[in-house]
Amino acid sequence: MSQEAESSAGSELHIKVLKNKLRIQSLYIFHSGKMLTYKVTVFTGLEVFAEETNSIYLTLIDSKDQSSDRVLVNKSLFTPLQREISLDICVKEDFGDIVLVKLEKEKHLVNCNWFCEHITVKSPSEKRFEFPCHCWLEDEKPVFIREGTARLPQDDSGFLKKKRQEELESRQGKFRWTERCQGFPKSIEGAIPPEVQFDQEKKKSFADNEMKAKKEFILEKFKELFHSCKGMEFFEKILEDFTSKHPLLEKNMHDWRKDYMFGYQFLNGCNPVMIRKIRNIPDKFPVTHEMVKGFLEKGVTLKKELKEGNIYIVDYEILEGVPTSSDLVFLTAPLCLLYKNRLDQIVPIAIQLSQTPGEKSPIFLPSDNEYDWMLAKMWVKSADFLVHQLVTHLLKTHLISEVFEVAMYRQLSAVHPVYKLLKPHVRFTIANNAMACENLISKGGIFSKITSVNGDGIAKVIQNAMETLTYESLCFPETIEDRGMEYVLLYKYYYRDDGMMIWYTINSFVSAVVKIYYESDETIQSDGEIQDFVKDVSFGMNNSDKFPESLKTREELVKYLTVVIFNASAQHAAVHFGQFDWYGWIPNSPSTMRKPPPEQKGKVDMQYIMESLPDHERSYMILETSWGFTQFQENEPFLGTYPEMCFTEEPVKEAINTFLNELDEVTKIIKRRNKGLTFDYGYLSPDKIPNSVAI
Repeated sequence: MSQEAESSAGSELHIKVLKNKLRIQSLYIFHSGKMLTYKVTVFTGLEVFAEETNSIYLTLIDSKDQSSDRVLVNKSLFTPLQREISLDICVKEDFGDIVLVKLEKEKHLVNCNWFCEHITVKSPSEKRFEFPCHCWLEDEKPVFIREGTARLPQDDSGFLKKKRQEELESRQGKFRWTERCQGFPKSIEGAIPPEVQFDQEKKKSFADNEMKAKKEFILEKFKELFHSCKGMEFFEKILEDFTSKHPLLEKNMHDWRKDYMFGYQFLNGCNPVMIRKIRNIPDKFPVTHEMVKGFLEKGVTLKKELKEGNIYIVDYEILEGVPTSSDLVFLTAPLCLLYKNRLDQIVPIAIQLSQTPGEKSPIFLPSDNEYDWMLAKMWVKSADFLVHQLVTHLLKTHLISEVFEVAMYRQLSAVHPVYKLLKPHVRFTIANNAMACENLISKGGIFSKITSVNGDGIAKVIQNAMETLTYESLCFPETIEDRGMEYVLLYKYYYRDDGMMIWYTINSFVSAVVKIYYESDETIQSDGEIQDFVKDVSFGMNNSDKFPESLKTREELVKYLTVVIFNASAQHAAVHFGQFDWYGWIPNSPSTMRKPPPEQKGKVDMQYIMESLPDHERSYMILETSWGFTQFQENEPFLGTYPEMCFTEEPVKEAINTFLNELDEVTKIIKRRNKGLTFDYGYLSPDKIPNSVAI
């Protein structure tokens, strides 16, 4: 730049600063000094640099719809970035309580999004107003931030009601429904709005964990082991640096062939939702007493044990007819019969590798030769891996939570108490799902590479699962009861026991919050936003006849919100964070099988088993992915924490403190119990449950 140009630019900047100072000074002169000063503090995000290229203006609006003069928020271009910006705004003496803050952006050279975390305003009488914001200014349209007191839509009138309607209309334009795949729950259409994208801390966390995973599982190391290690030794060698840090993984590696370990995982492993008690053996699984009498307690019959409630089943019918990705990998829809023995262990007593009995689908038994029985159990666990990842994990936590999140943004104003309650529990879910769909379940994604199914197979499994997805199937106590598992193994079904404690703790907290804002059932029925939210969720589930379209009582609302929070936090944690513990030892839960299932007994040896297991490249991807999945973000917001503090009222803050204290008691109960266990179960310890489906 020439000396003349630099001088001209400097003069223009100097003139701009002088004009701003003169404008501010004129406010004090107005009315012969009869102006009152409001102290304003704006809290911004440090990762955004819009200050350099945009002007941000702030205006106060009182309860009479009177506006102050707008004030420039930006710091000087030469001032170091700061999180807090302090402003003085002068107004006339008759200015009332502040109910809105208007933010505006004027772009200059380049348009940059600008983030505002929250705003505080202190009146001349020392009255304090809080404005939780957590929003972005994307363009030159003004954004209106409501004072933080939560309000139902029927409590608003006049210009505030109009602003509320405009807010929802704007959001409905950004959060539009689309169908990711036919038969799936609906998802967000188009570009992800800035307010639900990952922040810089989250992006850094993902990048760091990805780098750590690649460092821990170096492909070159795998290639070296491939040449030097054969058989099971290969899988042992690749994990030798991890067993000391992962005691469950070490115990799994040691005991994975034992029937009790196989059965234990249906209670407290990655997928503890498949096992169910049965009173009758299904016709498609013709197990007889003669087949299994040697594995039952002495002197009892299969019929008696069925009547006593000691027989269980896992059935992977959902995989029937699912296409595989190629002729080089195989998939079955097995059934497995399980028995509660006198040691209170769940053990397998019969396995059929298809849904159709016959000569080519023998029933494998513990008395068969060791390789037949070992491979039969591998086939069951391979099917379980697929159903866990696509149904229990992806569909029933990730995709379902996205429906609640999109509907929340479309139908609930930021000042609605339910919006404030749910926001921490849907945080980053849309962004996380978008990343998962791109990297994990897309055509050519990781899931297609490590399992037996590609996009068509994935779609078929989800579509099959959607046929049985209901609102009740997301209610934890009902799902336990539906499977007949409410009383079985009273002291050993830790997933159930811990889940129940957390469900009722969440339910109690939600009930306390709902009662603060809803005086009666009629208040629920009159709340148009909550009714539209529930109806929109039903539409988004793509299964509307199986989800409520309205709520009539406070009790119904409490249960509904408990479902949202529990599935996004506790249920996701239960089925997510055990993946390295249970999938790290590849033979325990093969992600795919490379040999067809045996159609006769006595034809399997160890070589056949090794040729059936995932190859070395797939093993590398499984370990890298499952290890990365189980890493917490630094400063992870765990269940009960509300870092954004959308609520400003003391009664709700007290309810949150009570919630935290009750969760802390649950944590202590779980830790005391785990001290006496061989396999400690910590996936549902509240201090390890993230608030939302954010990983």
